[in-house]
Amino acid sequence: MDRPSDKNAYQAEHAKLLLRSYQERIGKPLIASTDPREVYEAPFAILSHDTSEDPILTYGNLAAQRLWNISWEELTQMPSRLTAEPGHRNQRAAMFEEMRESGAIRNYEGVRIAKSGQRFRIRNATIWNLTDLNGEKVGEAATFKEYTLL
Repeated sequence: MDRPSDKNAYQAEHAKLLLRSYQERIGKPLIASTDPREVYEAPFAILSHDTSEDPILTYGNLAAQRLWNISWEELTQMPSRLTAEPGHRNQRAAMFEEMRESGAIRNYEGVRIAKSGQRFRIRNATIWNLTDLNGEKVGEAATFKEYTLL
């Protein structure tokens, strides 16, 4: 998937998937708008990954790219497990197992690491399943506003 821009309508189909799935799982809008550009430029992190055995990130808005200090191209080639340090990956994996059973988790907290090595703790994150219009799972997503650099 190319970096969201005017040329590709800010990846409108993926933005719609994020917005619709969030509304279905959480019961409220992810953002006030349905404009894909506003999803990409939201002032808080929004990420998603696919359903492969070692899921690859499929989306990271500008806030996520800045926080992880990574380009769109690097982000969308990276296994999502690498967003956490090795010592924190078991906790992250356990959270995803719990979320898969319920469809969504709110108030998740965990330590993550940027490409630069900067560690940060995310708080009050929401993690949810992404499903297509047929109800088939096509990925998982996360969003959070709160984080503290460590």
